Amino acid sequence: MWPAATRAPWSAGNSASADFQSKAGYQKIQQTRPQTLGCALTDSPAGQLAWNAELWTGWGDYADYLDVDTYLTHVSIYWFTRTGVSSARHYYEDAHSGAGYRDAPNRAPTAVAVFPQDFRTIRAFAERANNIVRYTEFGRGGHFAYTTDPDLVVADLREFFAGLDSAS
Repeated sequence: MWPAATRAPWSAGNSASADFQSKAGYQKIQQTRPQTLGCALTDSPAGQLAWNAELWTGWGDYADYLDVDTYLTHVSIYWFTRTGVSSARHYYEDAHSGAGYRDAPNRAPTAVAVFPQDFRTIRAFAERANNIVRYTEFGRGGHFAYTTDPDLVVADLREFFAGLDSAS
């Protein structure tokens, strides 16, 4: 039997993975049929609205933070730039290139931001192949923290890049 300190990250990882898998239908579609989804998103404003609504309501309590103008701004960016296909396509590329979830070393200085209302990255997993120089666990925020908690995101990015400057 492994000591509790060794088991803890793996146990937390299993829990996070089960939670993620229960919500990850969008990911599977984008990993396997991004063109089909992308064409539908690009062709149908109702489809784009519904797809984005599911993402906003399926990953935490974002409906509590989301006003109509903010929601329509997000959807409009995808709609007017016709980026439904490219927004889905990167999931396919990650799944088929090995670049997204890999064990090949990534030597670039990397920061990880972990928010309580999002998929909870497990540090032991992230460190397997990445040069983690900053790992921050926040007390609030989630998948759309750049919208709901921009102060946290901006401060973390500033500290990450400031740390890179001082290391060179």
